[in-house]
Amino acid sequence: MMTTLIFITGASSGIGLALVDTLPFGDARVVGINRRGGSGVEHFAADLADTASWPRVSELFEKAIAGFGGERAVFIHCAGTLDPIGFAGEVDAASYARNVVLNSAAPQVLGDAFLRAMKNTDASGHLVMISSGAAHSVYEGWTSYGAGKAAVDQWVRTAGAEQAHRGDHCRIVSVAPGVVATEMQRRIRATPPAVFPEVDHFVELHETGALREAATVASEIWQLLDRDLPNGAVIDLRDPVSG
Repeated sequence: MMTTLIFITGASSGIGLALVDTLPFGDARVVGINRRGGSGVEHFAADLADTASWPRVSELFEKAIAGFGGERAVFIHCAGTLDPIGFAGEVDAASYARNVVLNSAAPQVLGDAFLRAMKNTDASGHLVMISSGAAHSVYEGWTSYGAGKAAVDQWVRTAGAEQAHRGDHCRIVSVAPGVVATEMQRRIRATPPAVFPEVDHFVELHETGALREAATVASEIWQLLDRDLPNGAVIDLRDPVSG
């Protein structure tokens, strides 16, 4: 019998793909929610920067969870974008709006949809949002990205407090993974200093071997499901006592 139901956004690359590759459950149904298909998962095609996709994802949650008789349902939201990198008021307006929608609005709407669907099951729920140190540190050129991650952190704090008030049926956490060796980091290192003044810092992190491996980060995220963290915890994987 399938005991675990898992939804992962952004499962075709980066941390999302690493989560698929390090899956610790042998009896899980795994649904990857992203534009491109990925190996090892059931693909649900959706462009989460397009608000028209959100009701379809909500319906996916509702139907899959209503028919689920296992022990645990998990939603890990990894999807996000840095583009356009550049100063506010100087980048392409349409790309900037897409960034705001994907990084700030989509996590809140999809998180709400998952919590709503969890009312239809007795299974325990886990909702994990992937955040960033940019949620509380200023990086010129990442205006909308940092603001989006800060919004996600605050949503988690508040929704987690609400879930605690209702008896912790679903545990919610936000996780900053640190600087991870993914395609996003290669994109950062290729950015001109004129639009991202701190690019040299990220180049140095790469050259000194300070980037974290995606598989290591993914394994640590899976381990969070069994940690007794406060509902609504906002943690950094590099800090063993955070949360």
